[in-house]
Amino acid sequence: MNETTTLSGPPIYGHTQVVGVIGWPIEHSVSPPMHNAAFQALGLDWCYVPFAVRPEELKEAIAGITALGLRGINATVPHKQALLPLMDELTTAARTIGAVNTVLVQGKRLIGHNTDAQGFLRALRETGFDPEGCKAIVLGAGGAARAIVYALASVGSQVTILNRTPERAKQLAAEFSQVNPKASLQGGPLTPGALAQARGAQLIVNTTPVGMWPNTQESPWPREVSFPQGVLLFDLIYNPRETRLMRQARGAGARAVDGLRMLVHQGAEAFELWTGQSPPVEVMYQACLAVLGGNGKNGKNGGNGGR
Repeated sequence: MNETTTLSGPPIYGHTQVVGVIGWPIEHSVSPPMHNAAFQALGLDWCYVPFAVRPEELKEAIAGITALGLRGINATVPHKQALLPLMDELTTAARTIGAVNTVLVQGKRLIGHNTDAQGFLRALRETGFDPEGCKAIVLGAGGAARAIVYALASVGSQVTILNRTPERAKQLAAEFSQVNPKASLQGGPLTPGALAQARGAQLIVNTTPVGMWPNTQESPWPREVSFPQGVLLFDLIYNPRETRLMRQARGAGARAVDGLRMLVHQGAEAFELWTGQSPPVEVMYQACLAVLGGNGKNGKNGGNGGR
């Protein structure tokens, strides 16, 4: 009997360098095709693998990273915060944000990084917007907001954090007030009255999951409040590619972008940390688009800082 086996993708050998992403669940992640496309584009003998790791087995999984010879990993929900005490060293960004999304293996040492903040700033600047010293409003005060507020504070922005529980917003503002003496941070309630005062803002960032697939008709911006003109809306959600909030912004004459470029740029930062090579950002972006089907409506999770 004659059989032919067709293998897709580059071959994997004993000397292939391995990196990956841990999460629970992990099936939705677009990071494997994104990174593997980048490795292939540069002709690197590397591969990126998704690892489903239960929260209660995280410590054992991390102990196995060096034993298995991995060069590094990414982390997504629910492991970002839990990784902090398991690292041998933390960067300033990871320590301040309170989350690790990228681990670099140096010998037997594990260095915890957070590339979300720089990924956000790179994506923001790619739109032509200069965030330095800008007046920004951040919607939400959860895990995704921490990286955004840190990023904006680091470039001296005036940041107002609005959250349904205003105490969390105020606590986040106080916590990051020492990041940069040029920055100004305050917190308050996410209410129609507070949003109506957003007229002077130059940037609005949605870090909440409101509007994410499959709840695509929801928006954190109430109907009765007109969206300010001349502002840039950055919605961290990338599934769907256009949220109701983005339509509200564009309908008012404002610019709006989704979070896919941030996903790509935070991944590109990790790629460079591991390989030491400049990442092919556009290749990574197109690989994500292919997975998401162009509009993100493929039933997969996605958005607001996830992988």
